[in-house]
Amino acid sequence: MLNSILLLFGNFGAPELIIIVVIILLLFGGRKIPELMRGIGKGIRSYKEGLNDVKNEIEKPINEGVKEAEKKAEEKTEELKSNE
Repeated sequence: MLNSILLLFGNFGAPELIIIVVIILLLFGGRKIPELMRGIGKGIRSYKEGLNDVKNEIEKPINEGVKEAEKKAEEKTEELKSNE
């Protein structure tokens, strides 16, 4: 994935990065860039929280099933010990 992105954009050197920064400054202005970065940061944070929520929703039933299976196995073990 990373290789395909690098191939798409090529190798950026210092002059190219400076030109990109100047263009961004001209488009958005010095005052809008911090607001833009804050918005991007909030978006990334929200995305990560969403991923964690999905992960927890998937893992929750699995963990509950494992706990149930362990409890049943423990009950069976106690039952077998009491029958001996």
